[in-house]
Amino acid sequence: MVVLAASICTRSGKPLLSRQFRPMPRSRVDGLLAAFPKLIPVNSQHTTVETNDVRFVYQPFEELYVLLITNKGSNILQDINTLSLLVRLISSLTPAMSEPAILHHAFDLLCAFDEVVSMGYKENVSLSQVRNVLEGESHEEKIQEIIARNKEAEAKEELKRRAKQLEMQRREQQRIAQAGGGASRSGPGGYGNTSGGGGGGMAGGYSSVPRYEAPTQTQDYRTPSPAQTTQKPKFTGSGMKLGGKKGKQSDLMNALGGEADVEMEPEPEPEPEPVTETEVSADVLDKVEQDSIHVTIKEQLSLTLLRDGGLQSFELKGDLDLRITDAALAKLRLTLAPNDYSELQFKQHPNVAKFTGNEKIIGLKDSSRNFPVGQGLGVLRWRMTGKDESHVPLNVTVWPQPRGDGTSDVAIEYELEAQHLSLKNVVISIPVPSGSLPSVTGDADWRLSGNSFVWTIDTIDSENSNGSLEFRCQGDADAFFPVSVGFAASGSLADVEVTKATLVEGGDEQTFSQERILTVDKYEIV
Repeated sequence: MVVLAASICTRSGKPLLSRQFRPMPRSRVDGLLAAFPKLIPVNSQHTTVETNDVRFVYQPFEELYVLLITNKGSNILQDINTLSLLVRLISSLTPAMSEPAILHHAFDLLCAFDEVVSMGYKENVSLSQVRNVLEGESHEEKIQEIIARNKEAEAKEELKRRAKQLEMQRREQQRIAQAGGGASRSGPGGYGNTSGGGGGGMAGGYSSVPRYEAPTQTQDYRTPSPAQTTQKPKFTGSGMKLGGKKGKQSDLMNALGGEADVEMEPEPEPEPEPVTETEVSADVLDKVEQDSIHVTIKEQLSLTLLRDGGLQSFELKGDLDLRITDAALAKLRLTLAPNDYSELQFKQHPNVAKFTGNEKIIGLKDSSRNFPVGQGLGVLRWRMTGKDESHVPLNVTVWPQPRGDGTSDVAIEYELEAQHLSLKNVVISIPVPSGSLPSVTGDADWRLSGNSFVWTIDTIDSENSNGSLEFRCQGDADAFFPVSVGFAASGSLADVEVTKATLVEGGDEQTFSQERILTVDKYEIV
């Protein structure tokens, strides 16, 4: 038996909940559930329907359907038993079989489905076992909770008893102190010769508050602990152990009977690692108004430069996406500009014909077929690698010069090599020592982000192709590397461009819109 999915849908086929146990795309499940109500015969007494590929085992439940989607070779009896268990679980987990209740308890229902079916096969479980797993109840845990509550109640009673003993001792000591102080007073005005031995009944017979003197008869005590009794519990233990575990009961008894509380020093929090903010989204570029035929060329750059000069690694990946919104224009060919593409490795979509000859034409292998309408299709990809520094679109130089007093003068310079590109929101991030404050020479848009000095240039193009900045900061030469650079550019670094779009039938040229974007995946100077 293989259960592909367990679902709950409305009478019209609207899916409310579905759990796939085998790899199935969502669109496939949505299509099966939408077609399911149409397959049910009118006044049918059966609870199964089949298509060419799958079988539906279902059970009507008020205004909803609970169904299993299985392969046609599964055991129908086991499928019915599985469905019956799922229906009972749904009834026990939801107060009402309605759409709001199903959506409210969707997470619990999905967990219950996973306990019943695993990888498409039914588990040997009952309703009570699944409920116990979902509720997470444990008999041993309940016993431990009862024991913990009892110990806590006993500790509170012991605390009250000790507090009462302390109060009685305090009153007894005050009574003895007053009696001893009154007997020792004598002399004029002291009323020490009266028969009562204390203050007389005459006016002016009030004496000052007696000074407390610790009696020699009572036992001495140093802490709030009361005098020893026959019922006093024993507290045993060793010294403080580093890293030792401490339970709640141990903490409570130590608070009651310990000499002093030991405060543990909090562990120092680790310093956050510096975060570079060089990732630049293509949203900063100007949007292109799309025609019925729209071409999007996207390239992603990844390179690593050496601080002393030279290119360690270079990789450029690109793809061409075609989007057609008019079905009348679905049969067409695209022609690329006649540029030098000798260093590019092209790869076409499986349905797109390979390039032949010097002219680069993008078209379907089967000229009778159409390109998809209303959705984008990646028709072409390319890749370029090498160690030629001339491929680097923006050359950034960082030159730290130590001054001998623990500080360094850092000079930054950039120059645009690819003059056909327009770079937006260029970000140059240089690490600096923690706690240092750079002193910048000149006017520039810079900020400190964590442990990084971030310089932002709004636009770099052919009219504004170079620039420089200097700052002084604590640290040696190695402290300012690696440097990260990020930007988004309008244009293609490989100069891939579509120049013409023509219909297959008739060869008429059509107007089209084109968008070329270059972003940076990694640009580092090490």
